[in-house]
This record gives sequence, structure tokens and C-alpha cells, in this order.
Amino acid sequence: MRFGVGVIGATGYIGTPYRREIRGTPEDARIVALCARRREPLEAAAREDGEPFITDDWRKVVEHPDVNVVLVATPDRLHVEPVLAAAKAGKHIVCEKPIAADAPEARRMWEAARDARVATFVPFWTRYSAGYVKARELVRAGAVGEVRAIIYRWHNPRPAAMPFTWRDDATLSSAGSIADVGSHSYESVRYITGLAATRALAHGTVITPPKPDLGTPNLIEALAWGQAHVQSGAGGVALRRGTAFDYAAIACEYDNGAVGVYVVSHASCLRKGLAPELELHGTEASLSIDRASGVILLAKPDQAPVQVATAKDSGATNRFKEYVFPALRAQLAGQVVEAPTLEEGYRVQLFADAAARSARQGGWIDARG
Repeated sequence: MRFGVGVIGATGYIGTPYRREIRGTPEDARIVALCARRREPLEAAAREDGEPFITDDWRKVVEHPDVNVVLVATPDRLHVEPVLAAAKAGKHIVCEKPIAADAPEARRMWEAARDARVATFVPFWTRYSAGYVKARELVRAGAVGEVRAIIYRWHNPRPAAMPFTWRDDATLSSAGSIADVGSHSYESVRYITGLAATRALAHGTVITPPKPDLGTPNLIEALAWGQAHVQSGAGGVALRRGTAFDYAAIACEYDNGAVGVYVVSHASCLRKGLAPELELHGTEASLSIDRASGVILLAKPDQAPVQVATAKDSGATNRFKEYVFPALRAQLAGQVVEAPTLEEGYRVQLFADAAARSARQGGWIDARG
């Protein structure tokens, strides 16, 4: 089956590389329709993609007769309507994470797709990182015993000169860093350990100073503007403070009684590479996984850590060819797949929702739905 793909949010930071990957696998799919809010970049995208149908109305993408896969790459809080419409129309769905504004909305999306029996995929790419695939093998083979404690640090610093985008806006972002890199972090731990959080306690805030306000640039444009003005600064441009969390520290408990701590951030002052991203501490040993270097260390009680593997990503993978299209086809064939679907998107949203609610109102929040 060759897929006909309609891309909603076609010209942004997410949609642009996804379209490139889809173009790179013509035997699997063709791009049929594109939707974006601004005409000029949309027309440029159409020229790259072989002149598909273009529109600024996402409904026309869902309704297009040659579209059988709807790819939703819009801001977080704009996912729900296209996903529900695609499910109703019997179209398969690829929805960027976090899939929804909150857990109840995510559940509606998952159940609609499930009831319509359409195939789905959520791009939790981190689970496919070489270091995490290897860590999963080690954990499942009993290398650490029973996992009792988890420490995860994910800092994805945005340039200090980068202007305000929708990711800084709580009316469009699901929960800032909690739902963005926090969802990747938590999903990776689920993938490696099989554990699910039962409750969460979080502190979330905005620690980045106010940013230049240029209106509504996408992230590609914002990064380019920041690069051009890194020395000169905002130069009289009005500033705007972010309203979506760009830092959070999240404590949680898991269904086997284990405990976890996640520190997630997009603030420019929190830099990655100073410590391993993920630590898994078990009854027999501990693992540290550093995705940047690919180094995996194993430490047994009273022994020095030993490097047990090096597993580093090549960066050359066509993710749609390798993961997305095979997962959709497997689902259509009635096979059970490990790929992240909208159900996994909902399970992850339970954690992100609990952490975000805790950050806003205080106290432990149930993460089981």
C-alpha cells in the first residue's frame, strides 16, 4: 500500500523535516496535500513536494479523496480537531507529541481512532535512540535487577537571543517543557523499563528572561532571527515573557513502588552534556546512559562503573521509512506492534498532565487516569 499523505502544519520546524523524509521514500508514500497559515512558505513547500494541493484550511486536507494518512504537526492545542476529524473520515493518523492539551482530550483522540480502526503513530523518536534500545536490552535481560530509582535530565536549551514563539505561549503549548521534552523523557523510560507512573509532584516555572516579540514566527524563523541578532540583541524590539513552563523538576512514583526524578528544560542557561541523561538504579546494579556520547556504564555495588556498551545515533535515519510506514502497515495487517500509537500518546499525556497540574496547583497528582 502506498500512502497518500496530507500534512497539517506543513511549513514549521516539525513539518518541514517530516516532509523531507516522506519525499525520500517515494515507494512508501506521496505527499498529496499541504496546509499552513501563510501562503508564501506554503507555496515554497509545494514546489519542494511536487506541487500537491495546498490550503490554509485543515479540513480540506482531511477531506481530500487521495489523502489516507493525515499528519498533524501544528501547535499542541490545535491537534484535537484534525485528529478527531481524520478518525471520523477513516484516515490514518500521525500526530506530533504531546498529542493534546490534557489527558481527557488525549483520551478522546485515542478512543476515536481506536473505534474507527485507523492506524496511528506518535513520533516519540527518543525510544529509537541507539543508547536507549541497548539499555532496554540490558534492563530486560536483568542487568540491573528490579528498577527502584530513575533520574532523568533533559536540557534542550534554546538560544538566548531567540524570539518568542508559540512554544512559549501557554495558550498554544500543552504544558511547555513538561509536555514537550518531558513527554519524550517519560515515554523513553516506559519503553526501557515497562514502568508507569502512578502519581507526580512538580515544580514548574519560567526562568528565561523576556524574549523579543516578533509576532508569530515559526521556530525555524525564530532560530534564524536569533542567530542574526546574537551580538546586537533585540535592538529596540518589544519584549514578551513566556507563559509556558521552560523548566520543571518532577518527582514521581511508579507502579512497582520505584521512585523517579525528572528535570526538564528549554531555558538557555541549562546546558546539556555535563552529566548522563538517564540513570537507572536497580537492586543488582545501576546503568547510566549518555545519548550525546553513546556511552553506557554499569555500576555494581562497591565496584567502579564499567563501560558495557557504546551506542550512538548515526543521525542519517529516514524515520518515516524505518519506523512510521512499517508501523502503520503492521497495524493495518492486524499485527501487534511496539510502535508508539495514540494509545501511548494518551498514556504519556497522563504523566504530563499530572505533572503540569501539580506545578500549577501544588501537591501530588494521580497519574493513572
